[in-house]
Amino acid sequence: MESSSGTSFGRRLRELRQKRGLTLEELAEASGVSGRAIGDMERGRSLRPRRGTIAALAQGLGLDESNHADLLSIARASRPAASSSDSVVPPHQLPRGVRDFVGRRAELNLLRAVAHRHLEDSDAPDRGRYAVAPAVAVVCGCPGSGKTTLAIRLAEECGTSFTDGAFLVDMRGLDAHPLSVDDAVVRLLRGWGVGDLDVAQLNSEERLARYHALAGDLRALVILDNAGSESQVRPLLPRTGRLLMVVTSRRTLAGLEGVQRVELGALSEPESASLLRAVVGAGRVDAEPEAARSVTELCGHLPLALRVAANWAATRSNWSLQRLATRLNDENRRLDLLSAGDLRVNSAFSLSYSRLAPGAARMFRLLSLVPGGDFSVPLAAVLAGTAIPEAEDVLEELLEAGLLATRHEDRYRLHDLLRLYARSRHQLEDSPEESAADAARLKAWLLDTAVLAGRWYEPGYGAPAPDPLRPVALDSRRQAFQWIKAESDNWSAAFHAAAADGEHARVVEVAEAMHWFSDNWVSSGLWVDIYERAAEASASLGDPVLEATHRNYLSWAYWACERRHDDAVAAARLALVLAGAAGDVIQEAWAHTYLGSLLSRVGDPSRAADSARRAMELFSQADEINGYLQACNVAIDSLASADRTAEAIETYGEVMAVLADARNLDRIPSNVRDVTALIAAYHVSFAYLAQEDWQDVVDVLRPIGGQFEALGWDRQEGKVRLYLARAFTHLGELASATAELRHVLVLEGRVPPVLVEEAHSRIEALTEAGSLSVGADPNS
Repeated sequence: MESSSGTSFGRRLRELRQKRGLTLEELAEASGVSGRAIGDMERGRSLRPRRGTIAALAQGLGLDESNHADLLSIARASRPAASSSDSVVPPHQLPRGVRDFVGRRAELNLLRAVAHRHLEDSDAPDRGRYAVAPAVAVVCGCPGSGKTTLAIRLAEECGTSFTDGAFLVDMRGLDAHPLSVDDAVVRLLRGWGVGDLDVAQLNSEERLARYHALAGDLRALVILDNAGSESQVRPLLPRTGRLLMVVTSRRTLAGLEGVQRVELGALSEPESASLLRAVVGAGRVDAEPEAARSVTELCGHLPLALRVAANWAATRSNWSLQRLATRLNDENRRLDLLSAGDLRVNSAFSLSYSRLAPGAARMFRLLSLVPGGDFSVPLAAVLAGTAIPEAEDVLEELLEAGLLATRHEDRYRLHDLLRLYARSRHQLEDSPEESAADAARLKAWLLDTAVLAGRWYEPGYGAPAPDPLRPVALDSRRQAFQWIKAESDNWSAAFHAAAADGEHARVVEVAEAMHWFSDNWVSSGLWVDIYERAAEASASLGDPVLEATHRNYLSWAYWACERRHDDAVAAARLALVLAGAAGDVIQEAWAHTYLGSLLSRVGDPSRAADSARRAMELFSQADEINGYLQACNVAIDSLASADRTAEAIETYGEVMAVLADARNLDRIPSNVRDVTALIAAYHVSFAYLAQEDWQDVVDVLRPIGGQFEALGWDRQEGKVRLYLARAFTHLGELASATAELRHVLVLEGRVPPVLVEEAHSRIEALTEAGSLSVGADPNS
């Protein structure tokens, strides 16, 4: 954020420049840092000055070691804390584009033309809503050719034309486990505002149908980045509407029909020179045209390699380009570990790597051990065994050298080509023992933190004990939630590694810690696999109660996450047998709770109610109040559906009495208390509706208006509003009824269309009734 006075770093930089009598242009020439970048830093627009940039500025200003260290310290203090934010950028948000984008004019023009032609055709007055087939472009090319950068540039240029936004999903096509079609659909649906619970309540086919229905109404740009195959992309291609899709891939994806292909090769010689000029500075390049040409040739005119070499030169303004070219040539002869076709990209990588300080070089090698697609500063600090400020400085040094990229504001990533290079250096320079120790340290921290974060949601745990040495803040439930989501690829990979290594107790510990949290992120795609492995680990430990516990969790996951009813029933019944044989009343009760819920889902509410009632008895016997409350809610729902309305209302009264009892204040966590009351009110409203007790419907539903929406449970919110509207209409409060129906219309796109259609028809009926009332004889 820009301020009138800039940041502390910006003010100090301006003071030093003016003290030496330098203009912005003169400091830019002396340091190799662009005048625009220096101006942004002085005005506070650039809040994260990088270590390499600071070194170049210090050299241009002629600072001694003490003043250089002082400037670096001020810069570090000015940076936003990497782990302090309570918010996590969703995975669909576009990464930051490069400011000094050059070249690819023909390719970018072609993509612009595709976008503009599609939008013009879509907006043509003589075209029907779905008359135009959505445009799809495939950008293909070798590693490091700038496919993602080009796609993001298009999104930045055309952003205002796509009024519903631009979205990026990394398909991870070259990973051992690429992103599935269903996972991509889930990410996009959530990016388009569909609530987590609504997503989770659909099976894969229904989610894909919902995706296409929404895509048909969106004026948006979607980038499917790093796709591995046609099968990974084809189901996601839009069928109707104004959505433009850009797919990037190393392959041509020749099996996709009706797409515009844009193939990226090496840059032309003028484009390569332009990239050098943009990063290194026009003056230096123009002064040594032959050396500049040698640099571009040694980098194979590949954008990634050129940017790495150019960033390296930009921070060493006292080097000639001929010296750079000589060093590139030398490194290429000494090391030939990596290539892309006949392009000598390793020359640029190895040159930058060879000039890193030992700590930065070690960090670069270690980052090849990160299992996920991106990572945070605290994770890197743990991996390297260093403090967070030092880790952040090192990451910024790697960023400055072009060996690292950002993934949103506070996360980093390695280009897959650079990951391969880092892995090759790690294998060459670090012993197997060191590598194993580093990987084990990271795995232990990821699993330990996952346990602490997950237990925030578990009754009896909550906030972890204060620890000033903990790398991440877990001081609130929200911080715990955000860490679990942001690092899900990394901690789940650590979990799978523990399972593969036979660490059964550890697997069970992590899965247990995530049990209460899992309800808050049903659509994550994690839970079936986690509880399958946890159940297997429990069986391996020979503990039937533990296995019953995780079979119960697995029953929930099968149904809630994947709608696998038969598997869910089988898991719950096995849990019931195991718990009964072991004499564990609580797990018997949970098994009955899950079975009751499952019976209700397949239209057998009476048996479901009986099962839930049995669970209530067992929970009460064991004095397990939180389980008792969940069983009560299953019972209320089932009893109302079975037309046993008096019993449903009686059970609702029991729930509210338990929640109101002061003796239970510390026994029921606040989040469990709030959700229990919310769901109980929702379920008992069905009983009141069936009895046409309209005032009771209003009394239970009006206080919870907006609460489902706040949780992202939009379908339930829509139903609450419709039920309230029905009750208000019968009570003659037509203005209140209309207000509730209009709120349903606000939820359009986030609730099933049938709810919106019902709201429209009821508003029309109320309007007509109001008109008739106005014209009627007041004495009639």
